[in-house]
This record gives sequence, C-alpha cells and structure tokens, in this order.
Amino acid sequence: MSQANLFNLAPERHIWKVSELTERIGEILEGTFPDVWVEGEVSNYHAAQSGHLYFTLKDARSQIRCVCFRDQVRGLKFRPEDGLHITVRGGLGVYEPRGEYQIYVSHIEPVGLGALQLAFEQLKKRLAEEGLFDEARKKPLPVLPRRIGVVTSPTGAAVRDILRVLKRRFPNVHVMIFPVKVQGEGAAGEVVAAIQYFNRANAADVLILARGGGSLEDLWAFNEEPLARAIAASEIPIITGIGHETDFTIADFAADVRAPTPSAAAEIVVRSRQEFERHIAEHQRSLVQHMRYRLSQWRHRVRDLETHRGFRHLETLVRRRRQHVDELANSLAVGLRLRLATTLQRLTRASSKVASFDLRTRVKRWHGVLDQRLLELRVAADRLLIVKRRTWQMAALRLEERDPTRLLERGYAIAYDSSGKVLRSADQVSIGDDISVRLARGALDATVRRKKTP
Repeated sequence: MSQANLFNLAPERHIWKVSELTERIGEILEGTFPDVWVEGEVSNYHAAQSGHLYFTLKDARSQIRCVCFRDQVRGLKFRPEDGLHITVRGGLGVYEPRGEYQIYVSHIEPVGLGALQLAFEQLKKRLAEEGLFDEARKKPLPVLPRRIGVVTSPTGAAVRDILRVLKRRFPNVHVMIFPVKVQGEGAAGEVVAAIQYFNRANAADVLILARGGGSLEDLWAFNEEPLARAIAASEIPIITGIGHETDFTIADFAADVRAPTPSAAAEIVVRSRQEFERHIAEHQRSLVQHMRYRLSQWRHRVRDLETHRGFRHLETLVRRRRQHVDELANSLAVGLRLRLATTLQRLTRASSKVASFDLRTRVKRWHGVLDQRLLELRVAADRLLIVKRRTWQMAALRLEERDPTRLLERGYAIAYDSSGKVLRSADQVSIGDDISVRLARGALDATVRRKKTP
C-alpha cells in the first residue's frame, strides 16, 4: 500500500472555533447539571447597580463563580456576605465572553444560622448605621391624645386587649382602627399604607402598631425594610406592641416607643393623661395648702393692725394729715404767685427792649453801608481792568514784534524740507532734494542744485 493511501485512512480532522467549543461545553454543563446544591464560603461578594449579585463560592481546595440575577434576589430573605458559609441552589453554565463556568443561583440558605434570623441581623445593622434607630430622631408622645389610631388585625386578640385598656383608663378617647393583615404576603405593605393614610389625613395624635405573639416567620412582616422606613418617616408618634415581651422586630427599633405587648402599648398611650391628672391633683392640693397658709398669715396681720395705736387714734391722725395738706396747699399757692410775678417782670423787660428797637433806622444804616461797599468794589474792579488791559496790550506788542512774518516783509524767507521741517543749515538737505520756500506773500517749490556750507 502506498504512502498516499495510508494518509487517506487517517480520521478526518475537525477544527473548532473558540466560541463553538465554549457554546458546546455550556450545553453539556447545562444539560448535565441543571439543578445542583453546592456548599461553600462566600468571597469577593459584589452587588451591582443593576441589582445582580456576584460572588465566589470556595472551600479549602477549589472555588467557583456564582451569579444571582435581580429577579432571584427579590426572593432572598438575606444577602450573602464575605466569609459567610452558605448553600446555593442553581444550574451550571458557561459565561462565554470569558469562557468561565459558573453557577446561576436561584436560592441561598445560610449554613447554621437561619435565613430569617440572618436577614434580621443584616437589616438591623444596616438601618442602625444609617441612624434610623437614633434616639435623637424619636418623637415625644402627646400629653393628652384626643385621637388614637390602631393599626392591627380586626379579628385578633391584640385589638381587643387595646380597646379594653383604653376603655378602662381613657373612656372618652376617640379610637380609629385601620384593619390590616399582620402576617403573610403583603402584610407589610398594608401596614405601610395605614401609616401613610394617618399621616396624610392627619387623623390621629398617636399610632399603635400591634399584633399578638408568634414565631419569627409569623412576625416577619414587621421586619420588612419598607415598614421600618415608613415608621421613621411618620410625623405622628408611633408605639409598637408586637408579640410578647421577648419578641423584638425591626419595627420596634424604628418606632418612637416600644411596648412589650399590645395592652402595654395602650397603657403607655393613656399613661400621659393619668400622669397629667395626677399632676393637676398634686398642684391643687399644694395650692389649697398655700392659700390656707396665706389666709392664716393675713388673719394674724389684721389682728396685729387692730391692736396698733394708729387705729385707736385714727381721727387724730386724719386731722393731722389734713392740716399738713393745708400747709402744703398754702406753700404751693405762694410759690405759684412768686413764680408768676417773676415771669411778668421778665416779660415787661423784654417788651421794653422790643419797643426801643428801631428796625427801620437799622435797615437804612445797613443800606448806606452796602452802597459804600458797592462803590468801593466798582472802583477796585475798574482799576484792575485798566491794569489787565495795559498788560494785555504790552503782551500783544511784544508778540507782534516777535512775529516771524514781519521778518518776511523785510525780504527774508523760511525754507522747509520735503517733510515740512524748517531748514537752518545746508547740511540738512542734499543735491536734488525738493524744498519749499515761504515768502511774505506766497511760497515757492524748488530743487537743490547747489549748496554752500560755511
């Protein structure tokens, strides 16, 4: 057999493109591992702005990339963190641009700690760091609430306990119940809507959020982030009475006051009124005691005055006071007459001075002085004018004598070069230059043909 035939018997070679091979591998992985559970430790966790979660799942010997898309993230009760030991469920696939295989996660469970408890701790920590639980932002309860809003289930034991306490301790208060679900899907949204309604309508002075006890799953509606933010944003003070005394929810931390039970929440609301009434009673007792003490003091004072000698000789004291008043009246009359006489004398002297004052004579004398000053001013002005005129005439004569045109009348001339400069020396021009000559009457244009220098 020839060598050519041997090559023809070899299997035909198939060359794959990178994208084709990657796509084929992805199909094999997706078909072989469509649904797997994988346990490991989270590292390189990153939440993208799109809402997708990216992280790496690793153990002591290997690691694998994971991605949880936004639609799946909405169903998670908690968020993974670096160092957290978790179990993920999903399908294997290949990310073709990088040729990497990864798990497309659809479910996450923590290993050890329950998912709800972990979600509770994560949300509590995050909201606390934002300052949502700070005491500084909590609102005080009203002293005398006239309207109390209750947000709870209309059929539960919590609403009955609240109404029983309010009726016993505050029978004339106005209570408005907003019925909501307190457990299950959509319960948190209904509670948020109730809080927003009371704030929008300004329908209550204080709100009570209440429900009976239950497991962490039963109370989970009060651990939702939207509810916590709605409580923090409420302008109406909110008291929470959720579960039993040992139960704590995110709503309890966000509320202005946390009560251990629903009935305790009702007692806290009306406690302010009872304290106010007790405070009024204490002030009333104190006021009565003080008035009795003051009356006793005044009674003793009146008795002391009755025994004073002034009351025994009251008529004598009144006569003395009347005599003193008469003396004061006489002194006042004498003083007024003396003051009036002094004023009349001053007025008489002033009148005589006005009468002796001849205004016409003074005006006439002022006119004479003014005429004299005017005549002197005219004489001085004429003298100054004569001096100035002579000075001007002499200056004009000197200017006329120095006028260069008068020299031209004697036969002199002024020569200029082509740029208009006065020629004072033959060195300023050259043979052939154009010059102009000004005479007494008229001017000449000339060309230099010959020059003489001294």
